[in-house]
Amino acid sequence: MANSITELFGIKYPIIQAGMVWCSGWKLAAAVSNAGGLGIIGAGSMYPDVLRMHIQKCKVATSNSFAVNVPLLYANVEEIINILVEEDVKIVFTSAGNPATWTSFLKEKKITVVHVIANTKFALKAEQCGVDAIVAEGFEAGGHNGREETTTLCLIPMIRAAVKIPVIAAGGIGSGKAMLAAFALGADAVQIGSAFAVAEESSAHPKFKEKIISSAEGDTKLRMKKLVPVRLLKNEFADAVAQAEAQGANTADLIVLLGRARAKLGMFEGDMEQGELEIGQVSAMLNEIKPAAEILNEIWSEFLQERQLLSNLKFED
Repeated sequence: MANSITELFGIKYPIIQAGMVWCSGWKLAAAVSNAGGLGIIGAGSMYPDVLRMHIQKCKVATSNSFAVNVPLLYANVEEIINILVEEDVKIVFTSAGNPATWTSFLKEKKITVVHVIANTKFALKAEQCGVDAIVAEGFEAGGHNGREETTTLCLIPMIRAAVKIPVIAAGGIGSGKAMLAAFALGADAVQIGSAFAVAEESSAHPKFKEKIISSAEGDTKLRMKKLVPVRLLKNEFADAVAQAEAQGANTADLIVLLGRARAKLGMFEGDMEQGELEIGQVSAMLNEIKPAAEILNEIWSEFLQERQLLSNLKFED
């Protein structure tokens, strides 16, 4: 399937693996890219030298396109950006920050730039800054989320109507049916996080993967809206955050409660009660740990099958 996104990235399928903190290292990115999608290394959880190592290993593991996701809120973002240039990374996804800060610099280096947004205002701003495409991420998504709480079903058609550049849908997409729905709403591709977080190649701790596939409907909630909104799986830490918020905790209170390396503690080191467990609502639909290529192929096959079924529908006048 050739469209604006597959041509932009040089990939076979319009399926992008999200750059997830503590889950998306070089093994997952390479596996997705080798299967025909676009794998992404998540720089948000990596020190500069660790990121450089992941980029170099990914280049060895795949000859296909891959990207790096860079959250712009980190203090060492300039060092990270310089590493991307030095390592000749061709595609960069920026998030959690102002696209005006680095887009022009990256474009001058002949790097394809994609920015993640959650509302129309920032979609327009990203387009004005010259990004090549945007990821429109709905409320269902895991990890950091938009304050507006706009669901993917509502967000994608609004963004499609607002911008002229390609739109990648994200949030609550973990199946071929959901992918088809996103395309019907105007998306040119989908970005998938949670379904790949439980891939065999994901760097997430095995306990975290097991907790994801055993989770049920309603087991994730959006928390820490006064700090940085983030969707979390229920555990003792998430309950403590909920209690603090119910009692009127301010930003400073939440910073103290969050502490340092809370996400690493849970998602990477395997503390299922005191760690921060970031995952999307679609986790309730996931029930198996399997290779990334198998996950991608199942999503693509279902997409094609459901598209054919819809085309065969007959309606009477």
